[in-house]
Amino acid sequence: MNIIGKQTGQMIIDKLDVLSQIAVDRQYALQSELWKPFKQVGVSKSLRDAGYHFSYLAESLAANDPSLFLDYITWVKVLFTGLKLPSEALTVALQCSNQALIETLPPDMTALTQSYIDAALQHLSKSPGGLESFILAGSPMYELATHYLNLLLRGDRHLAGQLILDAVNHGIGVREIYLQVFQPCQQEVGRLWQMNQISVAQEHFCSIVTQTIMSQLMPFIISKVKTGHRLVATSVGGELHEIGMRMVADFLEMDGWYTYYLGASTPTESIVRTLQEHKADILAISATLTLHVSKVAELIDKVHSSSIYPPVKILVGGYPFNIASDLWQQVGADGYARDAADAVSVARRLVQDPA
Repeated sequence: MNIIGKQTGQMIIDKLDVLSQIAVDRQYALQSELWKPFKQVGVSKSLRDAGYHFSYLAESLAANDPSLFLDYITWVKVLFTGLKLPSEALTVALQCSNQALIETLPPDMTALTQSYIDAALQHLSKSPGGLESFILAGSPMYELATHYLNLLLRGDRHLAGQLILDAVNHGIGVREIYLQVFQPCQQEVGRLWQMNQISVAQEHFCSIVTQTIMSQLMPFIISKVKTGHRLVATSVGGELHEIGMRMVADFLEMDGWYTYYLGASTPTESIVRTLQEHKADILAISATLTLHVSKVAELIDKVHSSSIYPPVKILVGGYPFNIASDLWQQVGADGYARDAADAVSVARRLVQDPA
């Protein structure tokens, strides 16, 4: 049991505003010339960023896995590089965060937080300031994926949709479209935003267009042969990136499952009721952000404590579960899938269907 990590993480969340204010005050005192041009808007954004640093640290502590925090710090380094902030900005931010924790938390807790921040500072010096493209030259659908991405970035949703529909009508499978076009393109859009090369509005536009096209592909997805198995799929509250879980539901639909995709921000009571009403075999839960891992655990606890019979199996996935290999076990799930294709084989195993 990771009791001290969970207690420390919870105390950080409870004192988030205080910690953020202390860290930012110290940071501005140490780097006054760097932050002076940003004025009050800069202070507000720095407080927001400090809150993220502490929140990700809290989730990592609760999971007893420093890799979650290290991955986040790598992500922030790329983001800061894209914003043209000096490399020492993040180093100082971490040092100030550490001092804020020392001033605010009990010694037994700060000994633990110190080890995580020391690891992050060491990791920071070795992590890259940029990311390579997710659309790899030589991949099976490189040209199609590149063309699709360019249309999205141009804002041409009509041609983007027609490009995909034409490809499917000419024999390219929906599974291949999902895994070799949509998935790398969404990852690439995220990379471009992270590196400050596109706006958040463009990122949202690309995601919405892809979701719309996925809906248009539904006639190619529904399987005529059904296994009788039933899946309910959801993303935990607050998730804006639902495409991954939508892909999981569609892949299982193509595998002959009856699927009920609830999207994000569905109340827990409604999820439990849906599981009961549809006699679900599996509940699939996705979290894209490490910040939402605790919400996955809370949802699983609620499902386990409900009166559903027979008990439903729980399958989890999403970015943080790909980072921390045993995180799915810590949140109480029965299985984990690294992507939509993997979800099919794991779901079959959970219901003991070798087909």
